[in-house]
Amino acid sequence: MTNTLVLDVDGTLVDTNYHHAVAWFRAFRRFDITVPTWRLHRAIGMGGDKLVTAVAGEHVEREHGDDLRTAWEAAFEPMLAEIRPLEGAHRLVAAALEHQFTVVLASSGKRHHVDHYLKLIDASGVPSTSADDVEESKPAPDLIEVALRRVNATGRAVVIGDSVWDCDAARRTGLPVVCLRTGGFGEAELREHGASAVYEELDELRADLTDLPMA
Repeated sequence: MTNTLVLDVDGTLVDTNYHHAVAWFRAFRRFDITVPTWRLHRAIGMGGDKLVTAVAGEHVEREHGDDLRTAWEAAFEPMLAEIRPLEGAHRLVAAALEHQFTVVLASSGKRHHVDHYLKLIDASGVPSTSADDVEESKPAPDLIEVALRRVNATGRAVVIGDSVWDCDAARRTGLPVVCLRTGGFGEAELREHGASAVYEELDELRADLTDLPMA
């Protein structure tokens, strides 16, 4: 049995969190709704199925939810060309495979976005999930559970992410979680949500790859 790394993508391997926040801000403004960008950033990491209610309330979800998600996609799409991998993303994935880990990427992003990110980090052959694979996004555990099934994981596993939503989803699956600060969340809050360790950069995490907590 091999150990499995369940890797988040947005904010963990690619630098997208602030782009997402700006795209959501523009989407809400199309409906004359102003949600402060700081509040939007705090919600990045949960899927669009939950974000509207989280930042603007159930009444906005009822009235505009699907239209807001369509507007977000229209605002985010032109930014794809600006997205860059986070330093060390390819090196982490390559090192994990070299150490005989099973690697799977657990993303709640659109399928074509995920495929674009995989090309950016030169990991197109690595199994991955997208929003198309689940009915409920993080902090629900569904994406992690689907990711584990996708690679027929039978050994121990750990989740690697960048947000409190990754932590909450991992906790609900009973898996340990290790976090990076690359998504903009602070170390204290990540640890409060269950992170066993918090790293500033991917290369720091890669140096501890064989010592990560597993369950």
